[in-house]
Amino acid sequence: MYLAGFVASYFLVTYQLRRKGLNLNKDIVLSLYSYLIIGLVAGARLGYVIFYNFPLYLQHPLEIFAVWQGGMSFHGGLLGSIMAGILACRKNKLAFWQMSDFLIVTAPIGLGLGRIGNFINGELYGRITNVPWAMVFPSGGPLLRHTSQIYEFLLEGVVLFIILWNLKDRQMNPGILSALFLILYSIFRFFVEFFREPDPQLGFILGPFTMGQLLSSIMVCIGVGVFYLRIRNEKDVQKKKLEEVL
Repeated sequence: MYLAGFVASYFLVTYQLRRKGLNLNKDIVLSLYSYLIIGLVAGARLGYVIFYNFPLYLQHPLEIFAVWQGGMSFHGGLLGSIMAGILACRKNKLAFWQMSDFLIVTAPIGLGLGRIGNFINGELYGRITNVPWAMVFPSGGPLLRHTSQIYEFLLEGVVLFIILWNLKDRQMNPGILSALFLILYSIFRFFVEFFREPDPQLGFILGPFTMGQLLSSIMVCIGVGVFYLRIRNEKDVQKKKLEEVL
């Protein structure tokens, strides 16, 4: 699913670059994706280790490398991708916020595919329910549960992609699309977490809330901050240009 998501992202990003008349060297684009792949995988794994099961991995540090046993965190993957993207843009002398906006509109594809993978594996299932579309998951006991992976596929994948893809050609300051992604994903994830079974090693934290909701709350605050700063930055640029003219 990771591979399919990156391939789809690559073709959609190169499509956008051609439409915008930005004919970047193919090697530069591939270099950017190499950084992003490493950053995402490393960040997702370390994020899971730190946020979701730190005591276990502190006792058994070699288990950190056992990625085949599962355990990847979206929030950690996002942080790793951002750091890798900054390094790649500096190396190739690219405008970070501009490239971030090109890339971020394709991110929901990978997210959606990832949730389909979770559903196929019967993992990250929902809480016990009696809704008509509930399912029994092999590792979730005999009781019916919410298909929370499908909820996330629809919201974080389909709906988020449609929104961002339809906004990408509008006149916006660089970084605004990236900020909207952070805000909307956080809202969708926070909502779906009410239907998703909490991680057994953590359970609920801060009352009725989960670790996913805590991380999403931080993320939405960062998104709002980025949104505000990118708008203010553009206003400052326009003000400076006006002063130069006067």
